[in-house]
Amino acid sequence: MERIHSGRIPGLKGQKILVSGWIHDIRDFGNLKFLILKDKEGTMQITIPAKKASKEVTSIASQLTKESVISVLGNVKESDKARQGFEIIPEKIELLSKSETPVPIDMSKKIESDLSTRLDYRFLDVRNEKSIALFKIRSKMLNLITNFFDSNNFVAINTPKITSSGVESGSELFKVDYFGKNAFLAQSPQIYKQMFVAAGFEKVYEIGSVFRAEKSNTSRHVTEFIGIDFEQGFIKDEHDAMDTAEQLMVYLVEGIEKELKDELKLWERKPVKMKKFPRISFEKAVELLADEGKKIPKNEDFDPEAEKLLSKIILEKQKSEFVFIYNYPYVKRPFYHMKPEKDSHGTKSFDLLWNGLEIGTGAQREHRYDILKKQAKEKGINLDEMQDYAKIFQYGCPPHGGMGLGLDRFVEAFLKLDNIREAILLPRDPERLTP
Repeated sequence: MERIHSGRIPGLKGQKILVSGWIHDIRDFGNLKFLILKDKEGTMQITIPAKKASKEVTSIASQLTKESVISVLGNVKESDKARQGFEIIPEKIELLSKSETPVPIDMSKKIESDLSTRLDYRFLDVRNEKSIALFKIRSKMLNLITNFFDSNNFVAINTPKITSSGVESGSELFKVDYFGKNAFLAQSPQIYKQMFVAAGFEKVYEIGSVFRAEKSNTSRHVTEFIGIDFEQGFIKDEHDAMDTAEQLMVYLVEGIEKELKDELKLWERKPVKMKKFPRISFEKAVELLADEGKKIPKNEDFDPEAEKLLSKIILEKQKSEFVFIYNYPYVKRPFYHMKPEKDSHGTKSFDLLWNGLEIGTGAQREHRYDILKKQAKEKGINLDEMQDYAKIFQYGCPPHGGMGLGLDRFVEAFLKLDNIREAILLPRDPERLTP
């Protein structure tokens, strides 16, 4: 007989079915025993009446422990006492795998286990309807992102994750022994994105692992994350890249709302709908923060507190969960970000905030070799020593720009999680290398 998931059962009342899953709870009242069984779609109640059940069923039921895996063959009955509106009266129970006791974390979530323990037992921690919903949302995000870029004529590229150097320095790079040579895990596909725009692809994107050797033990940083990077050629200015990012986020949110309604209900999440996101200059953002008592020192970037406050201001004033901040100070940006023609202290760069979290950074890149070389020198970088990067701009490179975003932060911001590690199946940070 074909196995049935819990989501299909309400339409099968009066029928004999086969279900399988993990035992979430066991309730024994002597004359009645209830097994709450869970699968990837939800829970179901198995009701065992002591006087009517067979000896085989009652014998197996007496051996069961929470989190054990069982299969149940039984009849579906309507029940106003069961939370799901139905119960299954078993004819046969098969114990597929018995769980040891006690389980190392509280699976009911009534007692909150600390995050470190939960991550140690991540396969148990996510064995519940709400966590499965989170990773369904994450999976759907990946699908929607790919669909968006494909439908907008971007070419998917796959770039090396073992490189000879970073764009700027090796201070945030993981060193790798590459057959006796020094190599590094890629901190960004930036060089390669620009390379293949210059190659004539014009519009490229990549979804892949990114590595940052930053000893940042915060709720928003990890050492390995999934980057979403795009680059496009023949742009007018940085607003073209902002347009692409804006369209992506609208497509993403609308797609999830349309296709994963039940999962969003579990997270009690109803995003604010908006087609156009506010765009404010860095200078204006500083003023808005100052009005709320948050002072930003000259040429300093926003700290997490400032980003949260700024998002709160924008949500209250413009009813948007998103906001672009553009024209960041040149002193805080890489040498390859283009400067505005009339502002040598600014850059044609931007950040995108979502619910108080910076989810990505983008810019129009400097494509003119002589200016790029000058800006590199201003930052103490010798472009002649970065020949693989420099030669991209020596044989005809169009005006271009793009953005780097983080999938993990998408999930964190979308569901308003307290910690980015909740959005990652097996996170890596300065303290965690397992499981």
